[in-house]
Amino acid sequence: MSETPAAGYLIPPEFEDLRDTIRQIAQERIVPRAQEIDRRAEYPQDIRQLLAENDILALPFAEEFGGTGTGTLMLQMAVEELAKADASCALMLMVQELGTLPIARFGTEEQKRRFLPRCASGEWLPAFALSEAEAGSNASAMRTTAVLDGDEWVINGTKNWISNAGVADFYIVFAVTDREAGRATAFIVEADRPGFSIGGYEHKLGIKGSPTGSPVLEDVRVPQENVVGEVGRGMRVALGTLERTRLGAAAQAVGIAQGALDYAVGYTRERIAFGKPIIELQGMQFKLADMQIGTAAARELLYRACSLADLDPPPADLGMWTSMAKVFASDNAMKVTVEAVQALGGYGYVNDYPVERMLRDAKITQIYEGTNEIQRVVIARHLAG
Repeated sequence: MSETPAAGYLIPPEFEDLRDTIRQIAQERIVPRAQEIDRRAEYPQDIRQLLAENDILALPFAEEFGGTGTGTLMLQMAVEELAKADASCALMLMVQELGTLPIARFGTEEQKRRFLPRCASGEWLPAFALSEAEAGSNASAMRTTAVLDGDEWVINGTKNWISNAGVADFYIVFAVTDREAGRATAFIVEADRPGFSIGGYEHKLGIKGSPTGSPVLEDVRVPQENVVGEVGRGMRVALGTLERTRLGAAAQAVGIAQGALDYAVGYTRERIAFGKPIIELQGMQFKLADMQIGTAAARELLYRACSLADLDPPPADLGMWTSMAKVFASDNAMKVTVEAVQALGGYGYVNDYPVERMLRDAKITQIYEGTNEIQRVVIARHLAG
């Protein structure tokens, strides 16, 4: 059972000020671009530059590496604000954490100083390459291998569904290093290493502004100093990372839901039917009320989990809280976006209005960073002790 005390969280005034600044940037600069980003399915380099110039890409990092040092709660508040405007742009910040947290948590000092400052500045982009065609939820079934040859590791294999594919400057690649013992190891693989390529890109339902592809490694050689953590302890690196970064998916889901709710409320105030705005119809009021309840509850659970992640040391049951936040927020995002489409009627079904994009974007939050089914397994294991 959970032993975490029921203490609340505190949002410092400086966090609120930073959130308001990010909200203004997102609403003024990203919202006008969101429809085009989705329609063209291209990585928006202008938005990347915008986030870098305003130190938003520095949020995942400690001050000593050029970051803001503001922690998990502030980071996920920022993801939420970006996702309200456009989920693809929020994913930029999410992957900035996902692809560097293995180094920040498990890497050497040399690795941290080599990679983290250039990511904090936005000069470099990372990627996290764990999943494979036959190793999604069951990551231990991966087929990518790494064999030690002298003082270098030779990596062969193909990864799938990797965010930032083709735009990342380096990838955290997980490969089997001891098949008999079922041991894997994490490696830093720079994108310009011979033998590394992108085999293809996915054509997706949503988050189309974020490239998702299949990195291919053919006799890619990396030095010993590119091993992240201990040899044979790669799954510890992967799970220790995902325990934290699934909060990004939760924050993205909260932002999508809030964006859809805000748009639905604005629309129903203006839409006249039967002689009055449809927000005055009780059927619509109940629908909007349920959307508000679910989104507010998801945010509270998210912020609570983030505050626990910021504790030093974090509680032993942190993984349960991050899983609960991810499941609840993503399930709510799907419910809210479906209802937002319904609130707009026929207009909700066409891409002239943003709620159909929000519905498509919401679905992935139930799948990546560990499917909701896997999260429920994690939660149940914590309860079982």
